[in-house]
Amino acid sequence: MNIIVNGGTRGIGKETALFLAKKKENTVLVTGRNKDGLNKLNLIRVQGRIITCQVDISEFNEQEAAFTAAVSSGLGSVDVLINIAGLLISKSFNNFTSEEVRKMMETNFFGPASVIRALLPFMKKGSHIVNITSMGGFQGSSKYSGMSYYSASKAALSCLSECLAEELRDNGIIINCLALGSVQTEMLEEAFPGYKAPVSAREMAEFIGDFALKGSKFFNGKIIPVAFSNP
Repeated sequence: MNIIVNGGTRGIGKETALFLAKKKENTVLVTGRNKDGLNKLNLIRVQGRIITCQVDISEFNEQEAAFTAAVSSGLGSVDVLINIAGLLISKSFNNFTSEEVRKMMETNFFGPASVIRALLPFMKKGSHIVNITSMGGFQGSSKYSGMSYYSASKAALSCLSECLAEELRDNGIIINCLALGSVQTEMLEEAFPGYKAPVSAREMAEFIGDFALKGSKFFNGKIIPVAFSNP
C-alpha cells in the first residue's frame, strides 16, 4: 500500500511510520519539519520502503507544489493518509500571542486540511484518511487549563472529518478521526513535565497503524476516542 504519515519525525508519528513500514508491501512517505529526523528515518532498515519529504505544515501553501511532486514521483497514488502533525503550546488563554495562536491553528487544522485537499487527486475508491486529534477536542470530555487553543484546533479537525466523510462519500474515500488521550511523547512531556502517561508512543502507533489499514471496513465519518486517561 502507498501510505503517507504527515508528521513523522518523532513520537507517535515516527513510530506509526516504522510500524507500517515493517510490511514489505508498504511504501511509506513521511513528512516533517525536522530534516535530521527525516534523515535518520531513511537510515532505518525496514521490510517495506520509507521515503521522506521535508514539509513545515504551518507553511504548507508555500510548499504544496514540492510536496505533491514528491507524492507523484514517490508513490503515484495514495491508499492511506494519516495526519499526525501537531503543535501544542500550553499557557493561559490571556497570555497567548497572535503569532502562537496562528501557528497552532495552521499546524493542527489549516495544514492538515490543505494536505487532504492536495492529495484528493491521488486518491481512489477505498482510500482511507485518518486524522489524529485529541480528547481535549472531543465534545463532552474533560478540559484542562492552558489547553484552550490547542483543544479548539483539534475540535476543528474533528468536525472537518465528519463533514468530509459526507462530501467524499460519492468518491468512495473514507475518512475517520481518532481522538487520543495521553500518550508518553516528547510533546506531552514538554506540556506536562513529570507526568507519566499509561500508553507509550509505540503502543499507540500500533493501534493507529492497524486502524488505518483496517478501520475503513467498519467506520466512516466517526470521531473515535482512544483514551485510557485524559491527560
